[in-house]
Amino acid sequence: LGMMKAGPFDLDHVEAQKMLSIGGNPNGKPNSDVIRPRLGGQDVTGRTRGGFVIDFGVMTEEEASFYEAPFEYVRRIVKPIRDTNNRESTRKRYWRFGEARPALRTALVGKEQCIVTPEVSKYRVFAWMSTSAIPDHKLHVFARDDEYFFGVLHSRIHEVWSLALGNRMGVGNDPCYNSSKTFGTFPMPWPPGQEPSEEDSPTVKAIADAAHRLVELRDNWLNPPDLPEAELKKRTLTNLYNARPAWLATAHRKLDEAVATAYGWDWPLADDKILEKLLALNQARCQGS
Repeated sequence: LGMMKAGPFDLDHVEAQKMLSIGGNPNGKPNSDVIRPRLGGQDVTGRTRGGFVIDFGVMTEEEASFYEAPFEYVRRIVKPIRDTNNRESTRKRYWRFGEARPALRTALVGKEQCIVTPEVSKYRVFAWMSTSAIPDHKLHVFARDDEYFFGVLHSRIHEVWSLALGNRMGVGNDPCYNSSKTFGTFPMPWPPGQEPSEEDSPTVKAIADAAHRLVELRDNWLNPPDLPEAELKKRTLTNLYNARPAWLATAHRKLDEAVATAYGWDWPLADDKILEKLLALNQARCQGS
């Protein structure tokens, strides 16, 4: 999961730009180190809202104080609220998020992008997130930057598993994703980290290519040039998957075929057969471990 703020660390565009324009910090570093774009589930399934957040990560209070304007904002706005928090660590470390996710931050070091999916969503969609952004705690984050992994997650095979093992929530009874229950039990074609490289495996490359094409087509549809603002607002992943045009269905079919090949399965398969095969694979790996 992403990072839970536990306080009003959010900034609107005007506030963020004002702080970003301020220089002269005693550590000689820019405020852009700690004023980061914020990404939530609505930014994935809808249009990006362009929000920002003050994020000191796992800095000490002294280190955070060197970013003068953001730190003073947090002392003035966030600290009075955190002073009333029952959790001692949250109360004392008022300048940090309530759940700063140090392990996730470490896993993302050196990566320019990672994979995210909303916890609750009408459709189980996956998207790329720049690691310069801070993911909301309702986003599930995968510290992988390869298109093969993205492709397996966005396949019908993984979707069927996630729908079977996940719960449902909200007025729309939308599916929920659970990192441990849904992903942690999902048998990938190869155990994560043990898959061959694209250079060594035409199968892995085929999945990566199909995933790349899917994202390329989606991005072209989501952000076409010279479209009026009123029309652009309608270009969301939710609306796209509601309509499911022929080109999108074809892109997903090609991805599903490539992923099924990695499992050694014929395609297409009915959902119950997919679950049957995944369960058998799970059991075989458990017995072999």
